[in-house]
Amino acid sequence: MPLPLRKIVSRLPNPVQVAIRRLFQKTRLLTSLFYRGNARSCSVCDFRARKFLDAGAITRKGAMCPRCGSLERQRLSCLFLSQKTSLFKKRDKHASAATPKLLHVGPEACLEERFRASLGEGYLSADLHNPIAMTSFDVCEIPHKDQSFDAIYCSHILEHVQDDVKAMREFHRVLKTDGWAILLVPISAKKTIEDPTITDPKERLRLYGQEDHVRRYGPDYVDRLRGAGFNVGTFKVSDLVTHDEAIKMGLEKTRGRIVFCTK
Repeated sequence: MPLPLRKIVSRLPNPVQVAIRRLFQKTRLLTSLFYRGNARSCSVCDFRARKFLDAGAITRKGAMCPRCGSLERQRLSCLFLSQKTSLFKKRDKHASAATPKLLHVGPEACLEERFRASLGEGYLSADLHNPIAMTSFDVCEIPHKDQSFDAIYCSHILEHVQDDVKAMREFHRVLKTDGWAILLVPISAKKTIEDPTITDPKERLRLYGQEDHVRRYGPDYVDRLRGAGFNVGTFKVSDLVTHDEAIKMGLEKTRGRIVFCTK
């Protein structure tokens, strides 16, 4: 859903928001038939397209899958999850092993569908405001016991959280000893900058790039995660696919990385 439309929808009552978002997803499925082809490939929904669509408030050419609406970071995440984890591995329904439990914070519709299909009852989405999420809570006070989840996926949320270190510690607390977490944020500064006294939306927009951001992260983001108790590894596109494959997935220009955390 385009950013201007998302802002308008977010002001509507929750049931109306949910209905509009679901309708938008169904409409996209129909529209995508026009874009079938072989030039592009989406790692989220496996759609083969003749082109990806432009997206973003500041237009990014060929960034969005016409079927599921995924952007570069979601396609990179699914690519990583498929190659480096067992999250999407087919499971024997009669096997004794329990289904992994995944906490998806700030659920993106395109990933929600993929996660639900893979995990079923093992999937839980959460958000402080998004009515589509299955539950609502503050990530600084997660209402679950220690070691509740096998995996956590949280993308572009922590830049909105005043006490991000406390949230990181909460993620660490509820993650199982042998679990993993993917905690992504936009990295756009040489070093993280923040000032909790700045509350004016216009000033936040000027300093942090968005009115509801409370900081701009730098590469030292991984040091914060390590300070919260995580072991951290990073993976870039070239660690996962060839350049030609990256072009087909619309990932050749992304500088984003997967930040993979374990205990």
